[in-house]
Amino acid sequence: MAVDLALLAYAVATSTATLRLYRFNPPCLSFGRHEPAQRRYDRARIERLGIDVVRRPTGGRAVWHEHEVTYSVTAPLALFGSLRDAYCAIHTRLAQAMGQLGVPAVLAPASRHTPRPDARGSCFAAAVGGEIVARGRKLIGSAQLEDGTGTAFLQHGSILLDITRQDVVDFQDATSLSGELGRPVGFHEVAEHVIKSWGARLEPIALERPLPLGTARFQDSSWTWRR
Repeated sequence: MAVDLALLAYAVATSTATLRLYRFNPPCLSFGRHEPAQRRYDRARIERLGIDVVRRPTGGRAVWHEHEVTYSVTAPLALFGSLRDAYCAIHTRLAQAMGQLGVPAVLAPASRHTPRPDARGSCFAAAVGGEIVARGRKLIGSAQLEDGTGTAFLQHGSILLDITRQDVVDFQDATSLSGELGRPVGFHEVAEHVIKSWGARLEPIALERPLPLGTARFQDSSWTWRR
């Protein structure tokens, strides 16, 4: 999470767009920035189970990060025009990548109903418009954060490779790549297609070492469980 914020600052400073693909080790439950996790989750049970938990800098509801590809895009807002335009443009590229894998992925039509942050269910419990769905079920969940000056934004999300730990979050209306294709799908296979769908020359950048300022917040349980 701190690296994503560092890349957002990099976008502000350099007007550079960055695509990052990564995964969580160990598996982790992430809460949305404003999600009332104290009301929705049993902290004592989560700690007994030894589940790592983090709070994202972006909004939305809970995500279980295990068999998935987490993507992150940081870019100047002027590249897309608006947050909504960026959301749909990035999802269009990701849907193309899913299509290359053989999954009939499309953007969900707009919905009149937007779930409240305290509504029951995970980030994958329902589509509200613009998300990526396959056969009507949510495949990729995403959230955004605009920097304080309106110069740049962060969008990151989870591409489900398989569905696990339904005892932790609700995947009732979600699907996965392995479920759609009827075979195991790995991180590198998906990453290759996502990179290809970007249609631009990608150059590696060196991340700050040690980890960027702000890392401590995401390791602080008082931040994680602040709501």
